Amino acid sequence: MDSNEVNKLLAGFLGTVFIVFSVGIVSDALFASPTPEKPGFAIEATEPAEGGPAAPAAEAKPIAELLATANAEAGAAIFKKCQACHSGEKGGPNKVGPDLWDIIDRPVAEHEGFAYSADMKEFSKGGSEKWTYDNLNHFITSPKKFVKGTAMGFAGLPKDEDRANVIAYLRTLSDNPKPLPAPGASAENAPAKPAEGAAPAKPAEGAAPAAPAAPAK
Repeated sequence: MDSNEVNKLLAGFLGTVFIVFSVGIVSDALFASPTPEKPGFAIEATEPAEGGPAAPAAEAKPIAELLATANAEAGAAIFKKCQACHSGEKGGPNKVGPDLWDIIDRPVAEHEGFAYSADMKEFSKGGSEKWTYDNLNHFITSPKKFVKGTAMGFAGLPKDEDRANVIAYLRTLSDNPKPLPAPGASAENAPAKPAEGAAPAKPAEGAAPAAPAAPAK
């Protein structure tokens, strides 16, 4: 191979290297993304102080307060979702879930002809526990949280308004709808009962003795 051929090959190689480096330099200049001096926004996560008190949870509204402004007609529309598993008419059939006619204050897990789960029967305490307005409110919020192990697959109604409307509608499914709970009434306002075996409270000094109780008839 003569010197001219060698020179041509070297010239071609050097030219190729020059082009490759030139393309790399131009690409870096076009697509470079320098770090801004000040970011557009910063995400800050505030961690609670170690050992500090946890933030208080939002207090749930009492069902009596919710029912005071509930709309049974709106509840009837929501109840249509429940009809895949429950009937609501008098003497209606049990489906995946029991018939819900006259459900307010009905003993839990005692509806005739329906096979309840063991956990629901345990919650029922032999029928002494009833479907009060308060129990229904907690159960419809999250069935599996209120009665752990229940076979009910419904996730629940997290919105206060929806639950109140449904419960107001369930109240109408009865020949004798149960009275609505009085707003503001709660167990906390009821007078405390003395512990079993405790001596009765003494009357204040100078107060008239209490009248004897009337005999039971």
